[in-house]
Amino acid sequence: MKKFIIGIVAGIISGMFASGGGLILVPVYTYILKLDEKEARATSLFCILPMVILTSIIYSRNNFIDWSLGIKCAIGGIVGGLVGGKLLNKISNKFLQIAFILFLIYAGITMIIK
Repeated sequence: MKKFIIGIVAGIISGMFASGGGLILVPVYTYILKLDEKEARATSLFCILPMVILTSIIYSRNNFIDWSLGIKCAIGGIVGGLVGGKLLNKISNKFLQIAFILFLIYAGITMIIK
């Protein structure tokens, strides 16, 4: 039941803020469910796919998607995903934790400033 509730919370956050997989699921998987850093990231990516598909359909029906921008970024995301997936095997768990924390701090400060 706990895992189902985690999914619901991540889905709500994903739908409202266009994020939730990495921001919610990775910390929950590593600190609450005690998954390895790499396993947590891989599992969260697997869980994100259905959330993103459903949310994208809803956003599309409301004409919120800039298709030109979205397609270009999706192509870049495919390339980046390939590179990131390969790098994940070569990076230590500690480095992943630190990089993730720094990214969240940067994103938070940037949102406050702007």
